[in-house]
Amino acid sequence: MARTSLEVEELWERFHQVVNMTSQELTAWLGTEPGLSPPKPGGPAPPPLGRGVVEILGKRRTDVTNDDFNTMEKVIEIVENETDGLTKEDVVNDERRRHRLMNVGHDPLRER
Repeated sequence: MARTSLEVEELWERFHQVVNMTSQELTAWLGTEPGLSPPKPGGPAPPPLGRGVVEILGKRRTDVTNDDFNTMEKVIEIVENETDGLTKEDVVNDERRRHRLMNVGHDPLRER
């Protein structure tokens, strides 16, 4: 289904509200593991969704594909689900939750 220009604009804006890390910060982060230490050689590959976010951050709005829009919607949903009804302290104190959020470009320690 084709998106209207208003839907594209709203999705683009919402995505950039929840993704508060730069592409450089996210790229550096994706090289870490849940213990916040660098991965061992031959360790796990960065999550595909996180790589997709990095790619989107490097694009202009006019260059975003339907797959990118799907990624943007997933990221928004993840951030909302992981933070809904929780205080900032709750999110920050749950290292696994914080890691999941940061894997998609949302640093809960950063102010919006």
